Amino acid sequence: MDMQELRQEICRVGRSLFERGYVHATAGNISVRLDEAQGGGFLITPTDACLGFLQPEALAWVDDAGTQRGGERASKALALHQRIYAADAAARCILHTHSTHLVALSLQGVWQPQAVLPPITPYYVMKVGKVPHIPYHRPGDPQAAQAVEQAMEQAASRQAPIRGVLLERLGPTVWHTSLAAAMAVLEELEETARLWLTVQPRPEPLSDAQIDELRQQFGATW
Repeated sequence: MDMQELRQEICRVGRSLFERGYVHATAGNISVRLDEAQGGGFLITPTDACLGFLQPEALAWVDDAGTQRGGERASKALALHQRIYAADAAARCILHTHSTHLVALSLQGVWQPQAVLPPITPYYVMKVGKVPHIPYHRPGDPQAAQAVEQAMEQAASRQAPIRGVLLERLGPTVWHTSLAAAMAVLEELEETARLWLTVQPRPEPLSDAQIDELRQQFGATW
């Protein structure tokens, strides 16, 4: 895609997330990394923008250092997006939402600090993997960005790279090689949180043998 097509795709994804209730009001942000042929840096949604009503020309264009090159003022989560792109060369886009069940999970208490949800379905293990919990920081706090980068580095050192984190009281941030792939991770993550919070009695996690089978058959990184 050229830059204009990417701008339109960000708006389409934002509208889809808004209409399906993954974000509300001015919550959430989206960015897409640009290659050198597209001008470099990345596009990111403006601060205090409603994802359901984005305008392609209003999207902020920043360089890798975060310097604004065009559009409206970048999201307050700019530092977080910078850190994720710096830590994962394969990441091409980032989604942050305030998805209801994941925010509720962070308020109620996560399963484990390094895995906010247990491995209760095979697709959660295959498509999402472990998602660390990031303790509360105010929106836009650079310390949150640093904590996410550290979580990514720790996961990489275990040869189990992560695709997302859960920010306490704020919601999930996920990244992937395309907007479609990132949205699929987000959807699977939110659906697993909904299952975990609503199924009673709570289901047992998959066994070690079942998870190992998913690793061998599908390359799961759990």
